[in-house]
Amino acid sequence: MNKKAKAWLITGVAAVAVIGGGGYYLANSYLGNNVEIEQVLPASAATSTTTVDSTGTAVANETAGAEQLNGDWNISEGSKVYFSVTTSQETVNFVDEQVTGNWTINVDDAAQMKAEGQIEMDGIDSGNGQRDGHVKQADFFDIATYPQATFTATSFEGVPAEWPVGQTVDIKMNGTITVKGIEKEVTFDAKAAYENNEVLLSATSMVTFEDFGMENPHSVVLSTENDIQVQLELKLSK
Repeated sequence: MNKKAKAWLITGVAAVAVIGGGGYYLANSYLGNNVEIEQVLPASAATSTTTVDSTGTAVANETAGAEQLNGDWNISEGSKVYFSVTTSQETVNFVDEQVTGNWTINVDDAAQMKAEGQIEMDGIDSGNGQRDGHVKQADFFDIATYPQATFTATSFEGVPAEWPVGQTVDIKMNGTITVKGIEKEVTFDAKAAYENNEVLLSATSMVTFEDFGMENPHSVVLSTENDIQVQLELKLSK
């Protein structure tokens, strides 16, 4: 190999290294996680229904029943909805704080319970404006045509008649998520608590890009799994 050809080869290898490294840096910056999920449930909340006093005797906790829980509730300030996707490097979270909706709770008859909520898709935020702008375009959420996503609960399971105040109860919510005009039946595994005249709810479910006519993003540098975790962190007030 003559010197000129060797020089061109070395230059080419260097260019590939620089472009590849730069592409990796840009993709990592573009896809990196900037949002931490904040749960509305108190950190001390537990599912136990009793506490132990100084003598070691089990004492029943204060409970909330039909009088406190039954009725109409509104999704209030501080509520958030998260979407999480897993890339080949890490999990990336998106948050939307523009959440509204109404709930009817009936601990005496779960069949009478109902819930609906919606988010403004323009409120989706991952802490990266370029990325957020991309996912709002037509090939993903197409917010110009579909400015809202909704959830409607169709049934509830495991709702106890009484809730220990400040502690969690486990329930399931079955319903329908609608994104881009496409409906998907889902089940949310949820923990709920009654505290300071509020109902706090943390619930998760899994959907996919494919469920809503989208393709999971991928590139030569990073790829994204098809699954999308949906997490509701809701505060309800009367």
